[in-house]
Amino acid sequence: MRRKLAVAAVGSIIVVVLSFFSVWSAYSGSDTPQREFYVGVEFAYEDEPSKVAALVDKIKNYTNLIVLGSIGLTFNETALTQACNYIYDAKLNFIVLFTGLDKYNYNTSRWIFDAQSRYGKQFLGIDRYDEPGGNQLDNSVYQLINSTSLPNPTYASVAEAYVGNLSYFPAYYLQFAPAVMTADYGLYWFDYQANYTTIFGEFVGNESRQRHIALCRGAANTFDKDFGIIITWKYSQAPYLEEGEELYNDLALAYSAGAKYVVLFSYPNITDYGTLTEEHFTTLQRFWNDLHNNPDQLDSNLPQVAYIVPAYYGFGFRHPTDTTWGIFPADTLAPKIFNDIQTLTNQYNAQFNILYDGPQTANLLKNYAQVYYWNQTIP
Repeated sequence: MRRKLAVAAVGSIIVVVLSFFSVWSAYSGSDTPQREFYVGVEFAYEDEPSKVAALVDKIKNYTNLIVLGSIGLTFNETALTQACNYIYDAKLNFIVLFTGLDKYNYNTSRWIFDAQSRYGKQFLGIDRYDEPGGNQLDNSVYQLINSTSLPNPTYASVAEAYVGNLSYFPAYYLQFAPAVMTADYGLYWFDYQANYTTIFGEFVGNESRQRHIALCRGAANTFDKDFGIIITWKYSQAPYLEEGEELYNDLALAYSAGAKYVVLFSYPNITDYGTLTEEHFTTLQRFWNDLHNNPDQLDSNLPQVAYIVPAYYGFGFRHPTDTTWGIFPADTLAPKIFNDIQTLTNQYNAQFNILYDGPQTANLLKNYAQVYYWNQTIP
């Protein structure tokens, strides 16, 4: 969805990225033990290392993460290394986006491998293959599987093909990178099944934040992985990003729901810092201060309830007639499942997970106070 909004606005594709049980702090300069948590900005609006440096200088005292989401920057090995060196010297952590290997005139695998030695733990990983699930649902040119490539496709056969095709990227890059991540807005379960290290669920437009948390966190918890949140465009035109109070609420919700990462997406270049204004910087600083000085005020939205949907059910969940796998029209279950999730959101806010039926899920249901199934009535 982030990519589709950007394409609609500027006519070009900008590839961007993108365990709440940890107890040590990842905060720069913090002496207070906290869970491992990263908050920062995705730099996607320029190709120049000097612009990265300007953003780093602006936010280094109240963030601990930069996502380098400018593919133009990564096409230039010298520029990429210069930008990463500056981030490293500022004691911030970072993630780097890479796109198709045919786009580069240097060995990206070697760069990634060397970066682990050069930058140590501050190099958190790479982003590779943006929004695979969302693109599959919307039947775009990026889809991993389509109806013509399978004889008599079923939910199960499409799920198997999707996971099999997508799993190439983690399988290859985990030979060189500490982690392989991506951002998405659907099919989170199957992204994790393909062995991505972390998925960044997208807070976009006025879509339900609780639904994205339930889907992304539910999958991450089941597969024993981390999850993150990326806050993207609220509007498809300037000013693009939400205002300060809305941003604070989204940051706080992501943290309280157990996200390991929360990132603010900055693109296109309409201010000195992409789409970021002084109001956004003030909000990030306020959130950072609350994390360190009074984290209890951010509440807790950890999952207490599980909602189980059928195995292989690649439904988009965005409306009652949403596509299933980008191939099948919504079936008779779709309206009920959609309405059930709205009911659960009203009752539990972000304190529920959406899980897929199967043995792996069944083994974890004892961790929930209440479990509902798609074929039951939710009181």
